[in-house]
Amino acid sequence: MSVVYRRMTLADAEAVHAIEVETFPEPWSLQSFQEEMTRNACARYIVAEEDGAVLGYAGAWLILDEGHITNVAVTKSRRGEGIGEALMRALMQYAANMGVQYMTLEVRKTNLIAQALYRKLHFIQLGVRKRYYEDNGEDALLYVCQEMPEAEENFVEE
Repeated sequence: MSVVYRRMTLADAEAVHAIEVETFPEPWSLQSFQEEMTRNACARYIVAEEDGAVLGYAGAWLILDEGHITNVAVTKSRRGEGIGEALMRALMQYAANMGVQYMTLEVRKTNLIAQALYRKLHFIQLGVRKRYYEDNGEDALLYVCQEMPEAEENFVEE
C-alpha cells in the first residue's frame, strides 16, 4: 500500500506524539498536540499514513498570509524515503490553498539533513536565533520561503 498524506485529526495525536518523542530532545507533550487539534484555530497539520499507521507529520501555524512551520518529523524506521519532503510539500500546498504567501521555520544549526531539505524546497536562511534551543543552547537558523505553490482552484478545507 502507498503512503497517504492527509490532514491530521485528534485521533492521530498519540501516534504523532510518539514520533515527536523519538525525534526531539525536548518533545511537545501529548496535550500540546491535542490542543493544536482542538483549540488552536491557526494550526494545520498533515500526517503521512500507510496501512493505518502514522509515519510522520508536519505542522504549521497559518496567520493571515504567513505560515510558520512548527515541527516536522518522520518515524526513525522510515527516514530517508522521501516522506519528510512529501510532508513538507503537502503542508506548503495546504498553506498556499489557505492564502499563505510565505513560510518561515527555525532549524538547529547542526541539523544539516533538514537544512538540505529546506534549501531543496527553496527556503533561504534569513538569520540566526542565538541560543534558541533550551536543551543545549544551540543556535537556530531562521529560514523563509516565498516560492509557494499555486493555490488549487477547487480547494475546500476539511
